[in-house]
Amino acid sequence: QVQSVESGGGLVQLGGSLRLPCAALGLTSSSKTMTWVRQAPGKGLEWVSEVNSRGDNTSYADSVKGRFTISRDNAKNTVYLQMNSLKPEDTANYYCNTNPPIPSYWGQGTQVTVSS
Repeated sequence: QVQSVESGGGLVQLGGSLRLPCAALGLTSSSKTMTWVRQAPGKGLEWVSEVNSRGDNTSYADSVKGRFTISRDNAKNTVYLQMNSLKPEDTANYYCNTNPPIPSYWGQGTQVTVSS
């Protein structure tokens, strides 16, 4: 079974930090661009960040630029999202997938809630 497993979410105060790992089960993700997206309550999916297969090229949505850092450890088949200076508008369920996404790869996501 090919699926992502996101973890590391939780409740954090304004200005706090979290680190989200995404383990790629059943998928050798090292050859693929990996993406983090998020979905806030009542809203659609929002692209957050992505990293190329080698980990040396990253990109970010304007809303998170300068606060979030994406990285990967191909030896562990894991992608990370370091989130600093969190804001209430970052509250969402966070998911990872390849780019382009594999429909069957979507996991349950991990919920991040930022209190003000």
